[in-house]
Amino acid sequence: MAGARELPPDEVLVQRLRDGDEETFALVLDTWSGSMLRLAMSFVSTKDSAQETVQDTWLAVIKGIGDFEGRSSLKTWVYRILVNTAKSRGTKESRTVPFTSLLPEEEGPTVEADRFRAPGEPYAGHWAVGRKPDPWHLPEDHVLRGEVRAMISEAIDELPPRLRTVITLRDVAGYGSEEVCDLLEISPGNQRVLLHRARALLRRKLETYLSGAHDVASGRGRA
Repeated sequence: MAGARELPPDEVLVQRLRDGDEETFALVLDTWSGSMLRLAMSFVSTKDSAQETVQDTWLAVIKGIGDFEGRSSLKTWVYRILVNTAKSRGTKESRTVPFTSLLPEEEGPTVEADRFRAPGEPYAGHWAVGRKPDPWHLPEDHVLRGEVRAMISEAIDELPPRLRTVITLRDVAGYGSEEVCDLLEISPGNQRVLLHRARALLRRKLETYLSGAHDVASGRGRA
């Protein structure tokens, strides 16, 4: 985003927050609240409830920043508060997000079967001719216009809650697998499966979008 400012190191950030620096707090809030809202929506029933969850989280951060011990990054600490707050609210709303096994809407193939060579064909199970995903070559101005970014954001929002939770933490918030397992209290195996499926579904949507954009650019999509 134009004009976006980079956050200072944790030790500086924590001290400024403890000192009540309003400009620093506003910067952190603007930087993290978007992904926090998306994550909260995976646990609660409405967007209003998710917004209240994020607000409650920031209130808890302000109240507890003096007790922050630095055993994790500040961002991890904030997100842990968010997840716990969202889980608690989701339980009260009778909406829980179990992570112990795959749900029906998360099962099934992540890539269409007809994209692979059929049994009995040479190299069965490998990509069929012309069905291998194309490399993505994005013109810089195409990315800068925000079209792809907006499409990806919309696609993430449409994912089932648990898939959205994991991919938001891994690919939006930038957490490693161990941190995500710790935050969500899930096994490494479950985390890998959920992340793989989320990325595969997202890639499918992006591939469809970029194929259409390429057709328009080459004139094939014109009437």
